[in-house]
Amino acid sequence: MVLGIESSCDETGAGIVSGGRLLAHVVASSMDEHARFGGVVPEIAARAHLQAFDPVVREALDRAGLRLRDIDAVAVTTGPGLSGALQVGLAGAKTLAYAAGVPLYGVHHLAGHVAADTLEHGPLPNPCMVLIVSGGHTSLLLVRDLVRDPILHLGDTVDDAAGECFDKVARVFGLPYPGGPAIDRTARGGDPCAVAFPRPLTGPRDAPYAFSFSGLKTAAARWAERHRQAGEEIPLADGAASLQEAVADVLTRKALAACRAHDVRTLVVVGGVAANSRVRALAEERCAAAGVELRVPPPTLCTDNGAMIAAVGDLLVRAGSEPARLDLSIDPSAPLEYAALHPSAAGRSRGVTAAAPAGRGPGPQCSQRENSRS
Repeated sequence: MVLGIESSCDETGAGIVSGGRLLAHVVASSMDEHARFGGVVPEIAARAHLQAFDPVVREALDRAGLRLRDIDAVAVTTGPGLSGALQVGLAGAKTLAYAAGVPLYGVHHLAGHVAADTLEHGPLPNPCMVLIVSGGHTSLLLVRDLVRDPILHLGDTVDDAAGECFDKVARVFGLPYPGGPAIDRTARGGDPCAVAFPRPLTGPRDAPYAFSFSGLKTAAARWAERHRQAGEEIPLADGAASLQEAVADVLTRKALAACRAHDVRTLVVVGGVAANSRVRALAEERCAAAGVELRVPPPTLCTDNGAMIAAVGDLLVRAGSEPARLDLSIDPSAPLEYAALHPSAAGRSRGVTAAAPAGRGPGPQCSQRENSRS
């Protein structure tokens, strides 16, 4: 029984996973508190995590019909994310692990998004292509064994991520925060071909798997400004639909090209933008035409949640991974190299492999657990 804690941004999440099975999944969001600022305010997020942490964990345990003494390990996001928010989650997770006498595992937030798909579709194929699309990240990854092998980055965003583009354009359009769902709702009545927005980094000389959405954001802002200057009402539905189409086109075009180039037959799309209806629909259409299996988690597992962190912790436990030490810290800007992320206060290694180094025993939490059960 692995309890997962997520607090990297504005969602406080707790999830419980056992043997790849999701037993409970609870999320408290502070999004409404940030909406009037048009984006996440780190100090508000950290305070919201402090208030939500205990109720969310208690509810997750209640839904699973468990008590803390039934938990066998605790996994927690240690990066990347907002520093104060991560600190709250880590402090709470350390307290729970110490109280229960169980091992603690640090988890990379993006690896959690990848693992979220296993809760819906089972183990990841080896290899598989993973497209992560969220507010702060857009990446194409070649994944083999998620918790044993290094994760190969084929391409990442060079400026604005896809979700960031949606948020910023939504603000220009006068739509509410968060921008992604607002753009998706507004686009339902629009024509996706109405505005010829650019497809960034898709030329023959461009980086084949890198992403850039800053230029698209600027093009959408200028389009809206031209209408305002002419005293015209902005055709928001057409603008939203055309923007969404451009983002979905770039994402799926590059993902399928990577699948072909690396002879991979499974594409996994994860992250908050994976909940976007057009991204999902176009991915389904193009994967079917290319003979590539598409795996996308349900929308509730696409956004930040504790279940995805518990899923990584569950995989780490079953792989025999060494747990974290008591000096486990956070790394707010950690690159995705391995699923486990065990930075220390002294600044030692960021990523760790699943197998414990030879001649090294279990971490201190393992002995604490034995003492607490005896």
